[in-house]
Amino acid sequence: MPPLPGSPGELRRLTEISTILLRYGFGDFLRYAGIDRVVEKAGEVLHRQDSGRLGELPAPERMRRALEEMGPTFIKLGQILSTRVDLLAPEYIRELEKLRDHVPTLPFDELVVEVEAELGRPLKEVFERVDIVPLAAGSIAQTHRARLSSGEEVVIKIRRPGIRGVIDADLRLLTRIARFAARRFEDVARFQPEAIIREFANSIHSELDFAIEGRNAETIAKAFENDPAISTPRVYWDWSSEMMNVQAFIDGVPGSDREAVDAGGFDKRRIARRGADAVLKMMFEDRFFHADPHPGNVFYLPGDKLVFIDFGMVGQLSRQRRDEMVDLLHGMVERRADKVTEILLAWADADERQNLALEGRIDAFIDRVHGVALERLDISALTRDLFAAMRDHNLTLPSDLTLMAKAFASLDGMGRQLDPEFDMVAVAQPFLQRQMLQRYSPDRLARKARDGAAEGIELVTGLPRDLRKLLHMAQRGRLTLGIDVQRLEQHVDRFDRAVTRVSMAIVIAALIIGSSLVMSVSGTRLPVGLSVFAMLGFAASVVGGFWLVYSTWRSGGRR
Repeated sequence: MPPLPGSPGELRRLTEISTILLRYGFGDFLRYAGIDRVVEKAGEVLHRQDSGRLGELPAPERMRRALEEMGPTFIKLGQILSTRVDLLAPEYIRELEKLRDHVPTLPFDELVVEVEAELGRPLKEVFERVDIVPLAAGSIAQTHRARLSSGEEVVIKIRRPGIRGVIDADLRLLTRIARFAARRFEDVARFQPEAIIREFANSIHSELDFAIEGRNAETIAKAFENDPAISTPRVYWDWSSEMMNVQAFIDGVPGSDREAVDAGGFDKRRIARRGADAVLKMMFEDRFFHADPHPGNVFYLPGDKLVFIDFGMVGQLSRQRRDEMVDLLHGMVERRADKVTEILLAWADADERQNLALEGRIDAFIDRVHGVALERLDISALTRDLFAAMRDHNLTLPSDLTLMAKAFASLDGMGRQLDPEFDMVAVAQPFLQRQMLQRYSPDRLARKARDGAAEGIELVTGLPRDLRKLLHMAQRGRLTLGIDVQRLEQHVDRFDRAVTRVSMAIVIAALIIGSSLVMSVSGTRLPVGLSVFAMLGFAASVVGGFWLVYSTWRSGGRR
């Protein structure tokens, strides 16, 4: 049973969450996790409520609706889980992708309390005009249109007051539950729930800090400063902070408004190609990318220009990870199932004993892909199949790659919405080819050679210094040799118990034999002391025999 929450507030929150889960038909989950017993022990007895028709809904939809009802922390958790295609089946991913944290609006006077306290003056003194009717309302923030005193039209994104405390309390509760579940259930531990919660906590804390979002926008804007077709809103840092982000107002057509896009006279095929090129450039060349490029996060301007917005969720790849991704795709093209399997196992930090079974699955996957024309390939379906193979072999992906997979899926969906014949594979192919060429370019090889030579020289030149330190430690008696043999103490303990039992058995046997010899002497009057000694020895051998049997039985039960 997990430990009780650390405060009455956490206990009330746990009861509220449990009640919602019960209403949506997840009582079995509560009993499985032991949460219902925790609440009952604290005096809050849960009663099964009449869920009406909720129990008739598909499980993915019930899960999504329960997360929405549990509030902003769990809405964001569902959004993170929607990126974990390596953990959840496609029907759950599709449903969780519908999570949009639209909530009732907050009156403007209540919304600006914390921001005005930080600024030290009312917003009306900072902005010439602020529309109190919000453009959008989410669980973390509201956005309002405004005008600076200099005349520029802007959008201000203001964090809801008190939201950080609510989220931090929920995160503490989720961490307790994840830690308990990992310790109690092996099939849950393989999903590394604590790592998922840590990843989620880092993500949501970044979203709570609007200054980080502003820096993300500027990083991506710099990457496209020479491309007039791609841009991001300007950030006004004089008024932006952790609690408020001020960006230029984009007077364009939202990508999510299909009717307006159709009426705007845009070349949708050209826009789809430009958007795909932009996101692939972020991934493979800049290694810093928008992790959720769905139509709602893009505006279209005259001339088929694109403006990306909302940089709360971004991904970042190391050079090594980017190269591994290129190797993976190249391995599929070259039909190298062994190479693909090696990379997947390395990503999941998995046991190589799974190699043979997974390699057969990957080989079949590659055979199914080869021979299909590029225009007939469905990148989303291929991604689902690949990650289904990983789920079946209990393999998980690092968080940076799950965001990349999420971005690929969003990008493919946006492209097909604009152009039914959109070919994601064909668009990505030039980027992969350039990466392969760059990896073996003279400059890249020369840099690797220089780095290797520098490391070798540092190793050689540092060897005398390291040896001198080693000798000094030995002279001072501070040099120790540590041998870590797995489960060595357990084996020594078992051996010690076995030796003890054998020794005891020998002593018992000697007592039985000796006592029997003394007591069986006939025709001889034994001294009283010797007779008593014989009886005591026999009694001790009986007791020792029972102890030996009991000890052996208990040891076998523990094993």
